[in-house]
Formats: sequence, structure tokens, C-alpha cells
Amino acid sequence: MTILTDGGVLMVPLTILALTIYWTAFRLFFFFSEHKFYKVSRDRLMELIFNPILASGELRNVIDYTQDDGGQGKPQVQSRFAEVMNSYLAEVDTKRTYLLILITTAPLMGLLGTVMGMLTTFSGLAVSGGSTVDLIAEGISEALITTQTGLIIAIPAYVLATIIQKRRNEMEACLVTMEALTIQLYEKKSNYGDEQ
Repeated sequence: MTILTDGGVLMVPLTILALTIYWTAFRLFFFFSEHKFYKVSRDRLMELIFNPILASGELRNVIDYTQDDGGQGKPQVQSRFAEVMNSYLAEVDTKRTYLLILITTAPLMGLLGTVMGMLTTFSGLAVSGGSTVDLIAEGISEALITTQTGLIIAIPAYVLATIIQKRRNEMEACLVTMEALTIQLYEKKSNYGDEQ
């Protein structure tokens, strides 16, 4: 608890910032754990696209929605996949951008604490008397604690943001693969209909 008091006034905003960063990151992790359909292998995906009755849950809903083209073929399928991608990825992209802004703020707030601590140090040097050493030590301590705290908040958060980006890319790749396979299915159906 002494770290909160020794770090100066910026420790309170740094604590609030840390809670906001990790709350946002864990909400994104929860989003991906809630929507696991993108973890299906390409072979299994191909099987489900060509035979939707085998699919279940959220993946079945996506397949049913995107394959219900209303007789308009490829443009309608592409339009539906654009809607699906937007509904999943837009939310992730918005929250991830917000998360990255917050993460970037943490070391900057630590740097601000460094500047404030150095100002305390310099004011201690300017003052003469027995408390000079105490003021200098307090300023240096404040400077180092806030810098360290800002970095401790930011470094693991960057790792989490990278993992979130990886999962987002996996989800996008799954949806793009589903779109390509669905278009391939419609092309096969139209070629089969032309042959008859």
C-alpha cells in the first residue's frame, strides 16, 4: 500500500487506468470465448458449408443466414458475409483501438510522474536545511515508482492486445474462408443447373 502513497498523486489515475485497460482486455477475451465458431478447421468448415444440417449453434446460424440468398446468387452471398463480418469484427476493432490508446497512455502517465518527481527533487535541492535529503529522496522515489508502474501496466497489456489481434485475425480468416466456400457452392449449383 505504501507504493500508492509513495508514487504521488498520479498513482490514483494510474490505478484507474490499469483497471480500465484490463477490464477492456478481459471483455474482449470473453467475447472470443463466447463466439468460438471460428476455431473450426478448414476441412470441417468445408463439410459444414456443403452440408449445413451437420452444423450447430452459432456456426449454423451464420451458415443459414449467408446461404439464404433469395435467388440472387453471389452478390447477395457477399453482401450477407459483409454484414456478418461487420457485426463481429467492428465491435472487436473498436474495443481493441480503445484498448491500444489506453495502453499507450500508461507509460506516458508514468513519464509525467517522473517529471513531477524530478520537480520535487529540484525543489529539495533549492531548499537549504536538514530536510533537503528527505525531499530529494522523496522526489526520486516518486519519479521511479510512477515510471515503473506505467511500464508494469503497459507491457502485459501489449501482450494481451497482441493475443486479441491474433484471435480477431483468426475470426476474420474463418469468415473469409466461409464466404469463399459458399460462393464455390453456389457456382457449383449454377453450373449443375446449366448442365441440365
